[in-house]
Amino acid sequence: MGDRMYNRLVVGTLILTIANLLTKFMGFFYRVFMSNTIGAEGMGLYQLVFPLYLLAWSITSAGLTTSISHLTAKENIHGQTGNIHKLVKQAISLALGLSFVVAFIFFFYAEEIALLVLKEERTILSLQLLAFAVPFMAIGSCIRGYFLGLQNTWIPALSQVLEQVIRIAVVYCFMTFFLPMGLTYACALAVLGVILGEMTSCVFAIVAYQYTKRKKYMTTPNKRTIAIYKTIVAMALPLSATRIASSLLSTIENILIPRQLALFGQNTTEALSQYGELTGMILPLIFLPSACLMAASISLVPELSEASAVQHTTRIQKTVSVTFLFTFIIGIGSAALFAVYPKEICYLVYSRQDLGNLLLPFAFLCPFYMVRLHHRAYSMVWVSKPSCFATICFCPF
Repeated sequence: MGDRMYNRLVVGTLILTIANLLTKFMGFFYRVFMSNTIGAEGMGLYQLVFPLYLLAWSITSAGLTTSISHLTAKENIHGQTGNIHKLVKQAISLALGLSFVVAFIFFFYAEEIALLVLKEERTILSLQLLAFAVPFMAIGSCIRGYFLGLQNTWIPALSQVLEQVIRIAVVYCFMTFFLPMGLTYACALAVLGVILGEMTSCVFAIVAYQYTKRKKYMTTPNKRTIAIYKTIVAMALPLSATRIASSLLSTIENILIPRQLALFGQNTTEALSQYGELTGMILPLIFLPSACLMAASISLVPELSEASAVQHTTRIQKTVSVTFLFTFIIGIGSAALFAVYPKEICYLVYSRQDLGNLLLPFAFLCPFYMVRLHHRAYSMVWVSKPSCFATICFCPF
């Protein structure tokens, strides 16, 4: 049974890795197209809005997705399908409540956020449009957590690819129409692509959920609604708080960078251009190798949850050992590649050798970023289990 579950982890990780790599490469072509079309200043303008999108995801979805995956895996190993579907409904209702609050703030306070926080009037329209993406993002994330808990990685993988395809297609088809209207509308088109991508992905996830729900044998729930709700909140709250704090600090950092560049003698256009080069071109290159590890970390949540439910310490240690070695190899290899060929890589991707001067110092972040992802995967599962966390930390590698 252990080998079968281990093979399931490998297959699930492989599926998500292929999907992540596919979306990452599509995202690269998308960013190259965007940078060539709207320039570094336009990329900088878009990157001012994008951290708020990630912040909205952290508030409405991050903790809930992981919690659903964890709880679904635990209930599934005991055959309690009734409890599973009940917790999915509770999680979606909670996610919708949070998403409506966030969407309300984005839409009705877009001007205040743009002028007082971002200091960029051209982001008002994009912020208002972004509000419409938040509910779809929240619902879709909850349902993907359900499928990940069942270790059915096909649905989240296809959903992820479909979202990226729609996002890119919208921008590619309509950019020539919106661009002559100015960078305000070009940036808004990119946000419109996000909306339609999230909407399509959400509808696909809902249809898949309803189909599998009818196909799967439903047991009678043996847990009360209030008990399930408390369990979800107790698990999601610390996870969400961590992600919100991280996203908030990242948002503040991204807001301050162009301001500080402007303080050192650059005008708004130059500051946004350099900011766009850093966050819209260099950092995506640095984060590209993490696609494999991100897939592994997502697959680990249900795998370790099931192992915890049946007290299978050996299985936990084996999984940790393999993924730690995988993390180490990918991190060091990526850093070496970026450090040795920074200009060649930037020329190959963006047709700009000068960006290699920015890529070189950031290359050494790869191993540290990989280790952080590795740690995050386990902290998601063991957030309320210090004794089990100690077992992981001191298991033999």
